Amino acid sequence: MSVQGHVTKRDPSAADKFAVTPWMDVMGRILYRRPKLMQSLAKIETRLFEDRFDDIPVRAPVWVSGLARSGSTVLLELLADHPQVATHRYRDFPPLFTPILWNKLVDYMPFKEDAPEERAHKDGIYVTSESPEAFEEPIWMSFFPHLHKRLWDETFGGDAIHPEFEDFLRAHIRKLLFVRGGERYLAKANYNITRLDYLLRMFPDARFVVPVRGPIWHVASLMKQHRLFVKGEVEHPESRAHLARAGHFEFGLDRAPVNCGSEAIATEIADLWAEGREAEGWALQWREVYGYLAERIDANPALAGAVLVVRYEDLCEEPGAVMARVLDHCGLDYSDALVERAQNRLHVPDYYQPEFSPEDLHVIRDRTSPVSRYFGYGPGS
Repeated sequence: MSVQGHVTKRDPSAADKFAVTPWMDVMGRILYRRPKLMQSLAKIETRLFEDRFDDIPVRAPVWVSGLARSGSTVLLELLADHPQVATHRYRDFPPLFTPILWNKLVDYMPFKEDAPEERAHKDGIYVTSESPEAFEEPIWMSFFPHLHKRLWDETFGGDAIHPEFEDFLRAHIRKLLFVRGGERYLAKANYNITRLDYLLRMFPDARFVVPVRGPIWHVASLMKQHRLFVKGEVEHPESRAHLARAGHFEFGLDRAPVNCGSEAIATEIADLWAEGREAEGWALQWREVYGYLAERIDANPALAGAVLVVRYEDLCEEPGAVMARVLDHCGLDYSDALVERAQNRLHVPDYYQPEFSPEDLHVIRDRTSPVSRYFGYGPGS
């Protein structure tokens, strides 16, 4: 199986990494144009295999959620190596609604050697079809079709009730635990940062790990990724639909603001981007996402206890100590191997440097204060 469905016959350029294999594109188009069909197939799978997974408890699920480029992927990859957890993998997509049937089929397919390749982000993270990936969002979009399509409120409060979705998600988690032989569900789901109260109501013992990054470096990384994704989608148009099906609207031609409860501010972010004021638009998005998080932490003591905020800078500078805190917060057994892996792998990024004008720096600092101070960042962060 090619990595992420990408062509791997030659050493690809950054844009070529966005190419999607034909079978994945065709299957994705067939399935994701029919969300009700995917739900029905999932329910059939549930009836077929329910006796094998129904007694598996959904105990203290773990979500890694934050604005993209904050360190959520590396946290996912490290935690996914823990023997107690089970998470989505690249191999689960496109038919991720039926993980039992699809994984049985994949296990019998004569795929070619699956060598690690750097992912399309060009950020030094190498993946295979067995690597963990964020694939929960398509389930949310299937039940809540307004997500990412308009500048509507995308927050879910603790009083939200959606029984059909909740039953579906619980069954899906149990299926994944069954397929992977895990005890605890782990998901990277960045958009869930606007849904933490709701998830805590559904799963009172849930644990949330929320990475945050100093706004100057964070905005620089977001801008770099957006340029890369636009180029990749222009040169490989099929990747645009593929990323949309996977629930990735952070970058590229279909980039959409995360609406944290204010249509006016979401509209302002979109307008700033449309005017080419990238730094300001991203700074405002940073403030909205992490300002919303700060507001919910202050308002909900139970949520405050369930959330561990991980500053990206601390993770890079003290990876072993931070990973030990993450494991303790999540209630996962301490792992010397995992802590050592974090120490050996993590470092401050050296593949780019922010290049902002004095005006851009002023705008970023102005837009992100005082939320940046809430998370311990000074004016130079």
